[in-house]
Amino acid sequence: MHIDQELIRSVAKNAKLSLTQEELQEFVPQFQELLNAFSKLKQLNTETTAPSMHPVPLKNALREDTPTSCVAREKILLNTTHKKNGYFLGPKAL
Repeated sequence: MHIDQELIRSVAKNAKLSLTQEELQEFVPQFQELLNAFSKLKQLNTETTAPSMHPVPLKNALREDTPTSCVAREKILLNTTHKKNGYFLGPKAL
């Protein structure tokens, strides 16, 4: 695929980017280099390689959700002076 300033300008427009003429000139060889690198990957023989979705096995890092006993409300409210009717008392939100 041939990369030119018109293609980069079109991509930038789709991404809602405004590029200067200097940036356009700078990006042309960079984009061409990227495409050349990916074209080398096309040459690899991958017929014997099984497709993989994740490079490492997935496992659940969260603990099981098991019910436990709660701390009594009175015990929680012992350490605060800002309480009213069994709840924490906070500033008024108007």
